[in-house]
Amino acid sequence: MSKPRSLVLPPRTRVHRLETARGSFAVLDAAAAGARRGTVLLLPGYTGSKEDFLGLLGPLSEAGYRAVAVDGRGQNESPGPRGRAAYRRKALALDAVAQAAALGDGPVHLLGHSFGGLVARAAAALAPGAFRSLTLLSSGPGRVARPQRIRVRVLRASLAVLPKERVWQAMCWLDSRGEEPDTDDAPELAGFLRRRWMRTRIAQLAGAGRLLLDRQDGTEGLAALRVPLHFAYGADEMVWAPADLRAAAARTGAHHTVVAGAGHSPNVSHPQELADRLTGFWEETSSPARAVSTAP
Repeated sequence: MSKPRSLVLPPRTRVHRLETARGSFAVLDAAAAGARRGTVLLLPGYTGSKEDFLGLLGPLSEAGYRAVAVDGRGQNESPGPRGRAAYRRKALALDAVAQAAALGDGPVHLLGHSFGGLVARAAAALAPGAFRSLTLLSSGPGRVARPQRIRVRVLRASLAVLPKERVWQAMCWLDSRGEEPDTDDAPELAGFLRRRWMRTRIAQLAGAGRLLLDRQDGTEGLAALRVPLHFAYGADEMVWAPADLRAAAARTGAHHTVVAGAGHSPNVSHPQELADRLTGFWEETSSPARAVSTAP
C-alpha cells in the first residue's frame, strides 16, 4: 500500500463529499492556483485511499490544475455495499465516469494508481468522451507480478477466516522488517493507516484482489482507446515487472515516464518530479497539433 508521508492538507485543498449519480464519495479537492489549465481525477490503489495523493495535490495545484483524489466505493471514507458483486470492474468503472461528470469541468484527465489503474482504463473504455487523457501510474495491462500475486492471495484468504485487526497486525509485522526507525510523524500516520484499513470493506479488498489476479492481458484494449495514454512508474517498480510496463507502452504507442529512484508510489516519494512529467504530458495532449493528430 502507499503510505503518505504527511497528513497535512496542501494549500487550497478542501475535504468534502462528491455527490454523483452513483452515490457519495469522499474526496480531497485541490483548487488550481491562478487560471485553471485542466482538472485531474485521481483514483487510489489496493488498500489505499485519497490520502495517497496528498504529496501530489500541491504541485498539481501550483501548476494550474484542479486535482481531485477520491476514495472509491468501499475504500476508507466512502460508503460501499457488503456484497462482492458491487466491486466488479464495470461497477467501479461506472463510478469513475460518474465522478468525472459530477466535477462539472467537462472532460478531465484521469489517473489511476496501481489497482486504480485497472478501474481507470475500464472507465476510459466505457466513456472515452468523459476523459481528456488516461495515465496508468504504476499499473500494468495484465495481472501483478508473481510475488505480489502470492501476497494478494494470502491477504484474501486471511480476510476470509481472521478478524481484520489480526490481519492488520500481521501486515504491520511484515512491512516493518527492514524499515527505518520511526519518525515523529509515525504515530499519527500509523493511526491513520489502521483507521483506513478498518474502514475499508472486506468485499472491496476481496473484489480488488480478484481483479489484480486476473490473467487477462488488456494491452490490445489499451491500444484501441480513443484517449491519449500515458504509462508512468518508478524505476524500482515491483508490483508489475518494469519490463512488462515498457513493452506495454511500446505496443500501445503510449507516452512513457520512468521516475528514477522511485518505487511503486512516485506520487509519495517523488511528487514534484511526477507532477512535472504529468503536466508535460497533459500540455502535449491539449496542444492543437495533438488534437488534430488524435481526431477520428
